[in-house]
Amino acid sequence: MTRAMFDDLAEFYAWFAEQHDREAYRTEQIPVEDAAAWRAETGTGNIVHDSGKFFSIQGLHVETDHRDTPAWRQPIIVQDEIGILGLLVKVVDRTVYCLMQAKMEPGNINVVQLSPTVQATRSNYTRVHGGATVPYLDHFVAPRSGRTVFDALQSEQGSWFYQKRNRNIIIEIDGEVPLRDSFCWLSVDLVIELLKVPNLVNMDSRTVLSGLPYALPGPISLRSRFAGPAVHRFQHILSWLCEAKTRYRLYQELIPLAEVPHWHWSDGRLVHGEGRFFSVMAVDVTAASREVTAWSQPMLAPIDRGLVGFLGRSIDGVFHVLAHARTEAGTRDIVEIGPSVACNPANYARGSHSRRPVFLDVLLGDGDVLVDVVHSEEGGRFYHAENRYLVVDVGEDFDLDVPDDYCWLTIEQLSRFVRFGNLVNVYARCLISCMVGLSEPAPRDRSKSFGAR
Repeated sequence: MTRAMFDDLAEFYAWFAEQHDREAYRTEQIPVEDAAAWRAETGTGNIVHDSGKFFSIQGLHVETDHRDTPAWRQPIIVQDEIGILGLLVKVVDRTVYCLMQAKMEPGNINVVQLSPTVQATRSNYTRVHGGATVPYLDHFVAPRSGRTVFDALQSEQGSWFYQKRNRNIIIEIDGEVPLRDSFCWLSVDLVIELLKVPNLVNMDSRTVLSGLPYALPGPISLRSRFAGPAVHRFQHILSWLCEAKTRYRLYQELIPLAEVPHWHWSDGRLVHGEGRFFSVMAVDVTAASREVTAWSQPMLAPIDRGLVGFLGRSIDGVFHVLAHARTEAGTRDIVEIGPSVACNPANYARGSHSRRPVFLDVLLGDGDVLVDVVHSEEGGRFYHAENRYLVVDVGEDFDLDVPDDYCWLTIEQLSRFVRFGNLVNVYARCLISCMVGLSEPAPRDRSKSFGAR
């Protein structure tokens, strides 16, 4: 196919199948000690790259009064540099189109997913690896042409990254750009439909798209059921967040990986003694379409699929979601606005002493389901990491009185916080993208159970 601007699902799927089949990809699990150019540092045991760039895996000591476990140590990814997640958009005949890429990542459960126009760490786009340049990068670094629609530093998964941030940026252009292999223009309406498909729109796309709903007038908006007067003023919510940041304590100290207890090496992986949480493993990769066509790297592999979800209900005719001021091991500023529930249920089903997350059973209960889709997490760092994303309307009988760490927001208010950066966590941002274009709730499918693929 030569056409690469799509409004139609069938045409897109035909193009996407071509991209997937046009070259061979290979990802092989290997022992961490066999990952070329990576090594365990003498003395600390930290896993580092020979260049000193990219990222490392170190130990983290955490103390907080905002989790059931007051102190723990764990492995964590340390990546000090700020990468770029950039999306080019343009308006053609009153329709907004996004320039997206069918991109291979070694951790993707289905190999190729839709990424934003640019998805690159600083080490990648400064070509530490000695490979090719990143396509379209010049549109996202100064000086650049085009209109900045959205630009914010955003956090990533605080359970697995230490204070990691990426620059999320959307640029609107008026003219044409040369269309590279594996790239296409997708209408926003089509992207909204593709967000309902499991493991298709990658995490980097979802976080950038969360900045779009209120940035462009007209074509992109939330349906009227999800906009309107809020139960809390914006200033009240900001004060609620500031209160949480001053109420709680989060102490973080990077330590040698060798000093993390309860973790041990087994068959080339670093694993938890109880088989919980995640493991540190490695892959060897071949991919002709990438800036570097072959490489090895360590990755984090979660033990099971996670669960991320908002409880929602109408308040005076306007839909609100229940947000949680949440602390993670690697959170930069004590708490961020997160979903009502974010956990890996398998961690609570194996004799864990941790208390079952608040509202988990409500989320999996009898409400009306608005969103229910499985999406992959960052395939460049996490191996086959998936979360089930849920938004459930629990009905107007659900109590408005909630614990102090929770607050009712409209989706419009939540989107507004996204534009300031570093306030809304990555899971809540992904849910915002999944909620764009919602209409009326669909009845819950009773045949679905957690973990069903």
